[in-house]
Amino acid sequence: MNIRDVTRYKTLVFDCDGVILNSNQVKTDAFYNAALPYGEVLAEQLVDYHVNHGGISRYTKLEYFLKNIVPKDILAKESFESQLKALLTTYAQLVHQGLLECEVASGLEELRKLTPNTKWLIVSGGDQAELNEIFLKRKLSYLFDGGIYGSPDTKDEILSREIKNGNITLPALFLGDSKYDYEAASKANLDFIFLSGWSEVADWKEWCMNNHILQLLNLAELI
Repeated sequence: MNIRDVTRYKTLVFDCDGVILNSNQVKTDAFYNAALPYGEVLAEQLVDYHVNHGGISRYTKLEYFLKNIVPKDILAKESFESQLKALLTTYAQLVHQGLLECEVASGLEELRKLTPNTKWLIVSGGDQAELNEIFLKRKLSYLFDGGIYGSPDTKDEILSREIKNGNITLPALFLGDSKYDYEAASKANLDFIFLSGWSEVADWKEWCMNNHILQLLNLAELI
């Protein structure tokens, strides 16, 4: 079985950041700057957590930051809810412009023409409403006839739901750039290809080799 032959799949599932958009650094910078009022050291710790947990939503990461990284005496100065809301608002503002300006993966049009009868979906850790707005403004929405999905639902929840309702039909292939993408794809019985070109996974070569994962630089290599 050649999983690189995308024409054999009934469904293609794409992560967004690091796969469709070169936006991983945009989000890393946004986490750092949103947390900067708590100090550089804590902001760096949030960035480390973010990079090591690629593909997980901002809600989970910022909640973790407040519960596990910010010292209790600092956290106690304001309500947890107000601090989380402020972080989410700042993060969203910082990310929005970056997503409108960052590079789009080459070869999307050609890949879509190569798979005319294949359903395409986005399954991302990014905010779902934000993703739909960005893809509409960047004139990418039409490519994804199966829908554009994101947080607050997790990738596991989205994949399970869309398989149950028949929107994802097997055989299906997940194209991602994080370890969580691989874990979610495996749980849902989807094939998986790791795209390394824009990934923030530091040990991806060893990880892909140990797990026998096909690795490509980018989507253009599928054409």
